[in-house]
Amino acid sequence: MAEISGVVERIWRYPVKSTGGERLDSVEVDGRGLAGDRLYAVRDTSGRLGSGKTTRRFRRMDGLLRLGSRLGQRLDAPELLDPLGGPVEDPDAFLRAYLERDDVALAREDAVSHFDQLPVSVLTTATLDWVREALPGTVVDERRFRPNVLLRTPAGTPPFVEDTWFGREGRVRGGVRLAFVRASERCAMSGVAQPGLPHAPEILKAVVREHDGRLDALATVARPGRLRVGDALLLT
Repeated sequence: MAEISGVVERIWRYPVKSTGGERLDSVEVDGRGLAGDRLYAVRDTSGRLGSGKTTRRFRRMDGLLRLGSRLGQRLDAPELLDPLGGPVEDPDAFLRAYLERDDVALAREDAVSHFDQLPVSVLTTATLDWVREALPGTVVDERRFRPNVLLRTPAGTPPFVEDTWFGREGRVRGGVRLAFVRASERCAMSGVAQPGLPHAPEILKAVVREHDGRLDALATVARPGRLRVGDALLLT
C-alpha cells in the first residue's frame, strides 16, 4: 500500500556543478535527473571537474560555492552569477580571473557524468530540523546539503527517515518515479561558506558523529515526468 511520506516544499537545480543553484516551481525529470541539473561544470584541461575535493575525477577549486548559476527555460547555456548575484558576461574569462587559473573553462557534460553519486537527492525537513537543533548557533538551511528536493514531512517524523526508503520507489502526480538507493556521503562542502551562510565545519562533524556522515536519500529515475512544488510523494 502506498503511503504519503511528505510534500515537495522546494525544488533546486544546480546548472553548474559546485556553484549555487536556482529554486524552481516545477521541472521536467528524465532518465538523467532534473532537466539541466549539473549539466555544466568548471573543467580543467586534464578533464577534471571543479569541486570541493581532489580525486581522480575532481579538482578542488575553492570559491565555486560563492558563485551562482541559473538556466531558466533554456538548457543551451547557463548564466553564471558572481558572488554578489550579478550575471557574468564572459564565464570563461571570469572563472580564470576569479579562480586564478588559466586552464579552466565552463564545459557541458559529455561522456563523463558530472554527478558525484546518483542523479536525484531528496532531503526531509525532519532531518534538516535535526541539524538545526543539534547546532543552535549555526546558520543552517538546505543549501548546505544541495538537495534537489526538500520534502516537508509531517510533525513527529524522526530525523534520517530517508534511511527507510532505500529499496522503495517514490511517485508524484506528474508521473515521476524515483527509485531510492542510498544516502549521500557528506564531505567538507557541507560547511563551506556561500552567500548568506558562513563557514561552519561543525556541520560535518555533527553528521559524522550522529549518522556516520550520511544524510539525504539518493535516487535514480524509474519513470520520467514533471515534478512540482506541492506534489505529495507517495512511497510504494
